[in-house]
Amino acid sequence: MSRPRPLSGFPELLPADRLVEQTVIDRLRRTFELHGFGSVRTRAVEPVDVLLGKGETDKEIYLLRRLQADETDAGAGLGLHFDLTVPLARYVLENAGRLSFPFRRYQIQQVWRGERPQEGRFREFTQADIDVVGDGTLPFHHDVEVALVAAEALSSLPVPPIRMRVNNRKVAEGFALGLGLADVAGVLRAVDKLDKVGAGAVAAELETSVGASPTQARTYLAFAGIRTEPGSAPDSAAVAVRALGVEHPRLSEGLDELTAVITAADEHVPGVLGADLSVARGLDYYTGTVYETHLQGLESLGSVCSGGRYDELARDGDRVFPGVGISVGVTRLVAGLLGRGLVRAQRSVPTCVLVAVPEEGRRVACDRLATGLRRRGIPTEVSPTAARYGKQIRYADRRGIPYVWFPGPDGTPGEVKDIRSGRQQAADPGTWAPPAEDLTVAVRAVEEETP
Repeated sequence: MSRPRPLSGFPELLPADRLVEQTVIDRLRRTFELHGFGSVRTRAVEPVDVLLGKGETDKEIYLLRRLQADETDAGAGLGLHFDLTVPLARYVLENAGRLSFPFRRYQIQQVWRGERPQEGRFREFTQADIDVVGDGTLPFHHDVEVALVAAEALSSLPVPPIRMRVNNRKVAEGFALGLGLADVAGVLRAVDKLDKVGAGAVAAELETSVGASPTQARTYLAFAGIRTEPGSAPDSAAVAVRALGVEHPRLSEGLDELTAVITAADEHVPGVLGADLSVARGLDYYTGTVYETHLQGLESLGSVCSGGRYDELARDGDRVFPGVGISVGVTRLVAGLLGRGLVRAQRSVPTCVLVAVPEEGRRVACDRLATGLRRRGIPTEVSPTAARYGKQIRYADRRGIPYVWFPGPDGTPGEVKDIRSGRQQAADPGTWAPPAEDLTVAVRAVEEETP
């Protein structure tokens, strides 16, 4: 077999880095479950026409097709999902009769987008979503709840402090309508690119694609430039918007909701959430509060957690299912931290103890000793060879295994050695246990480690 060529945008992790990713996923899952969210998993594919109906996604969708397919192939018209919200809508419709509302779900799963790979952007990646879905109505307090859960989940990780930016689609849409810009979706798609292409390019797109006059474009960019710092007056963004002199009923409604979210968040997670009226979110299903979250000092990584309110996640005749949710970009977050050397796993394998093999004839006894340790919840492996003990210790050291167990003669328990300190002691495999910090692999921010 010739040397394989790497595929950009499809990340694969070494064992130690995978342990970091697993730790992130486990902590997110634990936080989600503490707040009463239940896990679901959906299929990887959805009808292409459904995927195309959710915003500017036509160039990102990977189509599913058999190599020998023809026009009658049953897989025609299917694409890999590019997020977890579109599958959620279909899942809710199909299972509405068996779900309890408000339906609280979390989902940690891979998604695919056919875009140009670059830092923070991949073609295959993992997302961790939470959503609350109502039947007919969904109280506004859930808009605040999902933001607080996301903030709590991220704070459990070895990451820099977060800054959550919030806006409201009603504010963005109402300001556009108040300016006389009828193509609201076009305005929001243009403004959603502000951080990527800059104000000049966005102004040009507003004029050429949306039909805005230079004055309208400048005014909307002034609106999109309004930001408030966490801890400032909750209504400071609303005051700044009203000072621009644009009025519309939808704008007023959105400003009230935006102020309410900031007020509630300040009571629970002060210093985290501030308004940013450039946050638009390019997908068409958002209808109210929208969020983006950055790591302080790592803003170039982009948003690692985003989402918002959608008043019509799904519809079945007159029955409507509104929802609000937020998504953590697990792969973007982990890759950003690992690539900058900001986090590492304590060791590259989950193994806590290596049982040394004095000679091959005693391997069965060594396996028996290891089985006893595993039954007590201690991750254990048996040395692959009966080499000299020095070589077996070096094998453990290379893999980061902290303890080596040396079986005693004639079936006696033997001794266990902490190869980091060199301390060795007699031990009984039925009662011995490592310190809690060694039992599982610790993942820490690098700056937290003691030199």
